[in-house]
Amino acid sequence: MDFIAGAIGGVCGVAVGYPLDTVKVRIQTEPKYTGIWHCIRDTYRQERVRGFYRGLSLPVCTVSLVSSVSFGTYRHCLAHICRLRYGSADAKPGKADITLSGCASGMVRVFLTSPTEVAKVRLQTQTQQRRPSASGPSAPPPCPVPSACPGPEPKYRGPLHCLATVAREEGLRGLYKGSSALLLREGHSFATYFLSYAILCEQLTPAGHSQPDVLGVLVAGGCAGVLAWAVATPMDVIKSRLQADGQGPRRYRGLVHCVVTSVREEGPRVLFKGLALNCCRAFPVNMVVFVAYEAVLRLTQGLFV
Repeated sequence: MDFIAGAIGGVCGVAVGYPLDTVKVRIQTEPKYTGIWHCIRDTYRQERVRGFYRGLSLPVCTVSLVSSVSFGTYRHCLAHICRLRYGSADAKPGKADITLSGCASGMVRVFLTSPTEVAKVRLQTQTQQRRPSASGPSAPPPCPVPSACPGPEPKYRGPLHCLATVAREEGLRGLYKGSSALLLREGHSFATYFLSYAILCEQLTPAGHSQPDVLGVLVAGGCAGVLAWAVATPMDVIKSRLQADGQGPRRYRGLVHCVVTSVREEGPRVLFKGLALNCCRAFPVNMVVFVAYEAVLRLTQGLFV
């Protein structure tokens, strides 16, 4: 049931947080934006509401699988560790057990999420750039009435077309671009995620009860999400830049080169671009994720007891 509950929780989280995720990716990858509100205003002015939902269909289709694997891996890994260390899968795990299981769940996600992250980032950062025509790169004549002129055709028409284009132009490696940064991001962020959630749930559980109430789950889930993104943001910036690097001339040769170049050009603060937005988005998203997850688990436990 952990797999099913995780899938439902993940879908609920995506529905809540995707528009702010688009803003976060654009701030991290496009230096022209001076802040959150500048990015929001510019995106809305140029692309309206649809601009905030670019690339949504693929995450919605895949997030149930990814979230299911993440929560299921965490629970099964934790059960195996408890069985090996304490002789019973139902024994109370220690903090190190939770940290190790959370790290494992995050690392497993990378193999599933890297191609979809590439497509999501490319679509989110895609401006309405005209694709080169067969007649050559000459510029079209100016339009006398700009509002009546059709917009330039984007390079990627959708998530599947984006994946196919990346695979054709950059090979299989293109679909796993930035996976080293993604691995570093997911490993320690999910260890923080599950550990902080477990500690907060324990602190928020009323005396005489074995688990927190709904308000406790909301607070624990939201805070766990904020803490996880606080430690994940530096690698998230690098991951987004590596994955977006393919629309035009290549800028980065790899993870280390991306870090060095970004810090040299924009200062150490660049590694924390989008941190405030990540934390603001993480609280409501992970409130929803954990409430849905716990609700499904408790409902099924009530049905089968």
